[in-house]
Formats: sequence, C-alpha cells, structure tokens
Amino acid sequence: MNSERILVTGCAGFIGMHLCKSLLDEGHHVFGIDNMNDYYDTELKQARQDELMPYENFSYSRSDISDLDSLTETFKQFKPEKVVNLAAQAGVRYSLENPHAYIQANITGFMNILECCRHYDVAGLIYASSSSVYGGNEKIPFSVDDRVDNPISIYGATKKANELMAHTYSHLYGLHTTGLRFFTVYGPWGRPDMAMYIFADKILKGQPIPVFNHGKMKRDFTYIDDIIHGLKASINKNYPCEVFNLGNNNWEDLMDVISILENALGQKAEIEFFGMQPGDVKKTFADIDHSRDKLGYRPLTSINEGIPNFIRWYRNYINK
Repeated sequence: MNSERILVTGCAGFIGMHLCKSLLDEGHHVFGIDNMNDYYDTELKQARQDELMPYENFSYSRSDISDLDSLTETFKQFKPEKVVNLAAQAGVRYSLENPHAYIQANITGFMNILECCRHYDVAGLIYASSSSVYGGNEKIPFSVDDRVDNPISIYGATKKANELMAHTYSHLYGLHTTGLRFFTVYGPWGRPDMAMYIFADKILKGQPIPVFNHGKMKRDFTYIDDIIHGLKASINKNYPCEVFNLGNNNWEDLMDVISILENALGQKAEIEFFGMQPGDVKKTFADIDHSRDKLGYRPLTSINEGIPNFIRWYRNYINK
C-alpha cells in the first residue's frame, strides 16, 4: 500500500486505535477524530489515544462528526484521500435507553461524512456496519446476500441505514464506499461494555457474571488483528460499492468462552443466569466467502489464542 492521507473517525475507539497504529506503522499520514464521549470509561479512550500521540505522522482533533462545520474544516485542512468512519454510538442494549444518541452519531454524523467525502474529492470511504443488521434472521451463516430488512434494535437499524445511504452516494456521485459488518470483536484494548471485558472484570473481582438466555448463546467472536487485516484490505482495494462480513467464520458457545476465560484467569466464574435481553440475538455466524474472494480476508486467530492475549493485556492495563 502506497503512503496515503487517511482520516479515521473514532480513533480512540477499540478498532480505531488499532487501525491507526497499523496505518501509522506503515508510514501513512493519519488524521484522527474522536469526541471522547462518556458512553464508557474515558480513561481507557485516553490511554488508547496516548498510544497514537508519539507518531509524527499522526494528527488529532477532539471533535464530533455530527458537527458539520468542524468536520468540514478538517476535510479542508487535511485533504484526506481515504476516509475510514468508525465513529458511532455503539451498543445494542444502550440503544433501548437512549435512541436519540444513535440518530445523532450514526445517521446525522454519517450523513456529514458522506457529504464531506462528496465535496472534497475523497477517493474512497470505508465505514463500520455491524452484524446487528441481520436482526432475527434464522438462516445460518449470515451472508451479505441475505435480506436484512428486519433489525431488532435501533442500533442495527442505523447501521442498515448507513449501508443504504452509502449505496445512494455511490450511485449518485460515484463515491467509492465499502461497508464492513463486524462480528463481536474482542482483544487487547477492547471495550468495557462487551462481554469479554465484563466477564474478566467480574471474575477477578469475585462478582457474579450476567449470562443471558440461560447461556444458550452462540457468537462469532473475531479477534482484533483479523478485523484490522480486513479493514486495511478494504482501504487498499477501494471497491466502487461493496458490503463485507468480517467475522471468524465460526461460532462459539458462550459457556465454552467462559470456560476459556476461567482457565486464562486461573479463577472460576460465579454465573447468574437471565432470560433473553430485548434487542439481543441468540446466535451470530459470518459467511465470509465474499470477503475471502474480494479482500483476501482470512481470519487466523482462534479464541484459544485470542482470549489469553486479551487477558494478558487486561491484567497489565488494570495493574498500571
């Protein structure tokens, strides 16, 4: 990949920080945007941001993509060749409590990104979609050829809307857009609102871990390094208009994941079982044939390797 000027929104996020670091290590000029909102611990976001600041080829603005004036100024000054939009209000369950936050960040913010890309001659936009677009689909594995007209959370609905908006801009203005449906990403620097982090934290504290649907859940857990590989391939290929699944092409029983976590932590979990949560799905599984064919995407990290990697980072981070 030749050196490019790449704007990354959500740069202090879990995936955003890893992507920025990888791009910076390859010599790209990266401009990061993050509003550092307090949806989860801002200290963790700041610690991720601190990993990026020493790079000479990194610039940063604490700003919000829903602020069009600020975003326009960034595009004017930095003149990005490619844009990776990872800024979003994340989380399925929180979308039940605060739906307006999702409309502001994921709809208004994304509209602003599209408009700036259109007006400032951006060669390609790569953006985060989500496995949540599949909603309650029963057919397994989930394929990008499946209909996704039945989201079961506002979060999933906003991500489906992003795909439709991007398709429209590709059709009307020739903007190259690539949407990536991420499947349960985990690993070092992971989000504290995700199961892997919550479980590790509570097990070490001797607190019961909440397990929904009485443990009868299956998830396609995808390690962060594999996600970054797919992201960078998307930046490089820059297709005219595509959507890809980025998953591990496998699913794990939640109870097996808890067992691997217990082994990695050297401590047994106290489990508190609950019924299904509104907006949640019982199982996810990515069909990655399309991603393999067009991106060369091949996930390499199993949970038996990935979970211990996460726990090593976690222990180091909380003991700092």
